[in-house]
Order: sequence, then structure tokens, then C-alpha cells
Amino acid sequence: MSAYKGKYADELIANAAYIGTPGKGILAADESTGTIGKRLASINVENVESNRRAFRELLFTTPGAFDYLSGVILFEETLHQTTASGKPFVEVLKEGGVLPGIKVDKGTVELPGTNGETTTQGLDGLAERCQQYYAAGARFAKWRAVLKIGPNEPSQLAINENANGLARYAIICQDNGLVPIVEPEILVDGPHNIDRCADVTERVLAACYKALNDHHVLLEGTLLKPNMVTPGSEQEKAPPEAVAEYTVRALQRTVPAAVPAIVFLSGGQSEEEATLNLNAMNKLQTKMPWTVTFSFGRALQQSTLKAWAGEEENIPKAQAVFLARCKANSEATLGEYKGGSAVEGATESLHVKDYNY
Repeated sequence: MSAYKGKYADELIANAAYIGTPGKGILAADESTGTIGKRLASINVENVESNRRAFRELLFTTPGAFDYLSGVILFEETLHQTTASGKPFVEVLKEGGVLPGIKVDKGTVELPGTNGETTTQGLDGLAERCQQYYAAGARFAKWRAVLKIGPNEPSQLAINENANGLARYAIICQDNGLVPIVEPEILVDGPHNIDRCADVTERVLAACYKALNDHHVLLEGTLLKPNMVTPGSEQEKAPPEAVAEYTVRALQRTVPAAVPAIVFLSGGQSEEEATLNLNAMNKLQTKMPWTVTFSFGRALQQSTLKAWAGEEENIPKAQAVFLARCKANSEATLGEYKGGSAVEGATESLHVKDYNY
């Protein structure tokens, strides 16, 4: 395959490798205005710009947190926001050695001819937006495709459509200097067992890498953000060792060694569950050519949000909770997490049916 060799090639490779630094991972703080509104509502805080900015400032200014993070995914609003003292968030991140990223998709719409399956919008005008995001300081991007497991789902149509959409997004990003995170999320919703999830995950990832190759995407300048292989939400949970074995095997069968890092989504798992599963993967005695790390949103933020509760006097306490979750997940990327860092609420399921943001 003749992969992308444009002017950004070396920069893309360096940035993707940097994000995949062992011991570090990504904070996904890219919730849309509507989604963060639901989070704020859970602590009885109004969804206004000042409150959204205040919560993100709490996260980005937590002393010591950047020791465990290599990237932060931002929503477009956040990319241009500043701290209360007027310092751009992008500068805060860069000074802390953390690369700013940006969510670039426009959400999902139903795919005609399917049983409620979806495709992701946002390709129109993407090149121009990527140029603007790069100029604003972003160095990587995220695009979420969503597939579901059902009696006849995912259909081959949905698999192919989403794989091609991810590949088109990826090459457009690379053309404009942004490392693309390829995120084909298979929702946990349903009664399926772990074997069914593994089968679907392998089919979806194989289709994605075929499409990425067809579009001449530079794999060394990409990251993969997949779901973990677990039983469906209506089944009993599998132990971390089983999740690790099934997940890593699916990746070994489908993800090329050229990809520098796999940055898992938490997919509605509790904070502690996501960390324990990631840790179990990194303890496996098997060959893994990529760094296996995290790109967590809810699984890094939920207990922090509760500790904050919208009150300024709670910021130090909330930052201590956030730091503990960052450190726990850093340890999990090295297979060194011993458990027990969970604060109140960290073992609560964060599953939301048909999760959309």
C-alpha cells in the first residue's frame, strides 16, 4: 500500500507515538453541549457556558494530572475557551506536555435500509474545519462511528458504510495535520454473550483496516479507539481476565502492528471496571505490538463531577479524585494497578442505552 506521504507525515507519526507513551492516556472531554448538560443536571448545575468552562478548568488545572495524560479531546467550544484568569485552555495543555485534540464528527443519523443502524455525519467541510482546528492548536481528532449488536446486526451495509466513513475522515485529517483517532464503537446494549461481541468486533475492525488501506491512510499516524470485548449489558459481567483475553485476541487478529497505540473507550463501564479491565490486558503474557491505553470520558470524570457538585469550595477535593483516577489508569497501562483507588460512586455502572453525544 502507498500510504500518505504528505507534508505532515513525520509530524503525524511523532504525535501518534507521543500520545501512545506508556503510562499515559487520553482524557475525553469532548462532550457536546447537550451531553455535558445531562452530566451537569445530575449534580443540579445549570448548563451554561460559565459552568461548562468551570468544570473543564477544574480538570485541566488539576496539579499532577498531566503526569498521566498525553492528550485531551476537546469539544469545539472548549478549544477556544480560557481559564478564569484568561489563559487559553490550549496553552494550559501544551505547557503541561499534553496534546490538544478535537471532536470533528457531527453525530449519527439513521442509515436508510437498515433496522435502526446509523452512520456518522460531518465529512462535508471537514478539510476546512481541520485546517482551522490545526491553526487553533489541535493536533489530533476524533470521529465516532456507532454499531449495534442485534439478531441480524450489524449488517454488512452498516459495517462497510461506517468503515468507509472512518477512512475518509482519517485521510482528510492527515492531509491537514491532525492524527485521526479511528473509533468504531460497538455498543454494549443487548443480551449477547462475549463470544458474539468478539465475533462482531473482529468483523468490524477487519473492515475498518481494509478501508483505511484502500484510502491510503498512514497507519503509523493514527490511533484506534475500540470498545472492549464484553458480554452485552443484559448479561452477567465477565471477569477482567476474560475481557482482557477476548479483547486482545480480537485486536491481534485485526489491527496491524503499524498502529502505534490502542486507546480504549470505556463504553459505559464503571470507573473501576474500566481500569481493572485495562490493567488485565496489560498483564497478559502475550505479544502486543501496540501500546494499550485509555481514552476515557465518563470513566475519568464521573466521581470528579460528583465531588465538585458545582461548588467552588469543592474544587480541591474534586481535583484529588480526578488525580486518583488518572494515576490508576496510568498504572493500568503498565499492568501495575492494584485496585482500591475507587472513591464513592466509582463502581457504579455508567451505561446509557443507545448512548449518543
